[in-house]
Amino acid sequence: MTRYDVLVRGGTVVTREGTTAADVAVSGGVVSALLRPGADAAAERVVDARDRFVLPGLIDSHVHFRTPGLTHKETWATGSRAAVAGGITTVVDMPNTRPPLVTPADAAAKHRDITGTSLVDYRFHAGVDPRRLEAVLDLTPHDAVTVKVFLCGHHTAPDVLRDPADLERLFGLAARAGLVLVCHAEDEGVFALLDAWRGAPERSAHYEPRRPRTAAIVAVARLVELARRHDTRVHVLHVSSREEVDLLVAAADAGIPVTFEVTAHHLTFTDSDTVRVGTRLWLRPAIRDDADRDTLWRAVVDGHAFTVGSDHAPHTRAEKALPGAEAPPGLPGVQELLPALWTGLRRHRGLSVDTALAVVRRVLAENPARLCGLARRKGSVEVGKDADLVVFDPHRTRTFTAAEVHALCGWSAYEGREFDGGVDVVLRRGEVVHEHGRFGSPSGVWLDAAAPERRDG
Repeated sequence: MTRYDVLVRGGTVVTREGTTAADVAVSGGVVSALLRPGADAAAERVVDARDRFVLPGLIDSHVHFRTPGLTHKETWATGSRAAVAGGITTVVDMPNTRPPLVTPADAAAKHRDITGTSLVDYRFHAGVDPRRLEAVLDLTPHDAVTVKVFLCGHHTAPDVLRDPADLERLFGLAARAGLVLVCHAEDEGVFALLDAWRGAPERSAHYEPRRPRTAAIVAVARLVELARRHDTRVHVLHVSSREEVDLLVAAADAGIPVTFEVTAHHLTFTDSDTVRVGTRLWLRPAIRDDADRDTLWRAVVDGHAFTVGSDHAPHTRAEKALPGAEAPPGLPGVQELLPALWTGLRRHRGLSVDTALAVVRRVLAENPARLCGLARRKGSVEVGKDADLVVFDPHRTRTFTAAEVHALCGWSAYEGREFDGGVDVVLRRGEVVHEHGRFGSPSGVWLDAAAPERRDG
């Protein structure tokens, strides 16, 4: 009888080829075998997955865990607890902290802050200092293989590339260094022009009309042209409108190296929810209309959207209750990412369980791993890869409440919504880090990465 560290018994494993009944054997933190169900094997720990599915540990490639400098909004301990409660075992954190992460020294300092507090493994997106664009050439794959570019500023995003010449130069530098540019694509000049005409939004009914799709369309068109000229890999974040989707799908079809992300909140809410809920749903980019939401869903299901992210960007209740433009954009979402996506795929798009599982695996595991250079270790249940595993019940239904929120802010825009699906057990590198509401040890690590794969790779 072969003995392993952990056996995940009796589940149906979600793989690239589909779903298959198998027991997952784990030794030394990696998947050592996929065994026939009930195989003659033993382990120090057996995890019961009967009547449930075993997903690869999910990757949220777009979080703001607010470390360092903004930890009154979120800490790495609370953010990572929210993550594993939602089946996320790896996160890639954004650089717009205080101070921002721009250099290898910044990344090392951030890692020191995090060490001993994280339930998830992690990577960092680096930032761009408009005064020192060449600093991106100092980044190694250990520090970051992706660089976040803000084309528009807001409360927690002060470093914006406003000069077209600087943006052009950055594209050349990124191509030279083999870096992926992950972009907040809204044109600040468009908003400035509209604000001078009609004023900044002060009421929720004005929010989407005064933070319109126009700015995003202009910015995406500019990024597509720069990617074409420089052959720089670009990943556009939180795409919100059908026009952006059309531009990006057409660009990819033409061989331009662009991909894009859709967020759970743009898939869930519409602009009427913003009016109803208020500043909790003030986001950048803003929530759009039903036709936009439908286009985003089609992009996810059809495989045009490369990743789905949470853009987990918590603020305190007091901050979100500030009047008008003082209220910062953003909401928590890492814990709600999987249930929001799953509920939409099943309940609103009518997908079968197997088809919905394949979409989840692709946009929340395989593709984020490819984007961030983690595919050698993460993103699939395969022999030799990290034993990041999620025991998932697709049939459970529950109403999400504030009492369930693990993020430090303590609130969710999804409060009162009915979710399908339930995360029962989460393993990160073979260690149980979440089980029926109980959490494991904060032994997450800073991951090394390889050069990111191109979409056609």
